[in-house]
Amino acid sequence: MDADVPGTVLKRERTRDAVLELIESRSPGDAIPSERALCSLLGVSRPTVRAAVDELVAAGLLVREHGRGMFVAPAKITQELVAGDRSLTVPQAAGAWSSRLLEFTTLQAGARVGRKLRMSPAAEIVYVARLRLVDGAPMAIEHLHIRAELVPGLSAQELESGDLYEHLRATHGVHVHEAVQAIEPTVVTRAEAKLLDVPELSPALLFERLTSDTSGRPVEYVHSLYRGDRYRIVSRLALGPAAEVAPDREGHHPGIPPGDFAHGDAITSSTRGDIQTRA
Repeated sequence: MDADVPGTVLKRERTRDAVLELIESRSPGDAIPSERALCSLLGVSRPTVRAAVDELVAAGLLVREHGRGMFVAPAKITQELVAGDRSLTVPQAAGAWSSRLLEFTTLQAGARVGRKLRMSPAAEIVYVARLRLVDGAPMAIEHLHIRAELVPGLSAQELESGDLYEHLRATHGVHVHEAVQAIEPTVVTRAEAKLLDVPELSPALLFERLTSDTSGRPVEYVHSLYRGDRYRIVSRLALGPAAEVAPDREGHHPGIPPGDFAHGDAITSSTRGDIQTRA
């Protein structure tokens, strides 16, 4: 598929979400429909379904067995690294960060995203796909799902400048308070490799984040793919009390758009650690 054709990013995203919905509704070892059956069920082409399935197989969520079909993979082992205060301090990443908008539309949340945002599948969200660049080089692909009711009038310019949370705070009085973020290794698909300018099946880091406001209401669900050849994860565990240091407000947090949590809101993570760029 050509990643530059309008709508293809969204089509891949919706197909991937639909197959994920099937996986999450089953148990490890259960079969899922064949690619041919998925094409008919989802109303998309065979290449689109195959790309989604290939991605989920590479991510360890599906298993293909020759002559038998596709099955839900065994459950992953989750390792949580948490210090006593359950807060996350992330040092800023180097470089000049910018964004290129790939898709920007309003649509129904659907079952999976609706469940994450605790809203009706028929309720509207703003879906955004954007390519993140540092010093002009592609570094990440971000998929944002935001409650549409919270961002009337949201513009492409705000997203490209990375001021989404400032827009929510200043324009709509929505104060983000907590983000639960998971990080795991994966590989890039052919379409993602083209956008990131890396070989197909190159290693990558998958960030998934659910952001809530001060009332505990989910505001935004994001999953982002960062180039594995440019990032590594370093865990810093607090073993005793230390003097408080004022955080640096400049730069970019990998997995967190620039400007997010700029006013001291808390971040928690299912994979606690510091994420740093690697030269």
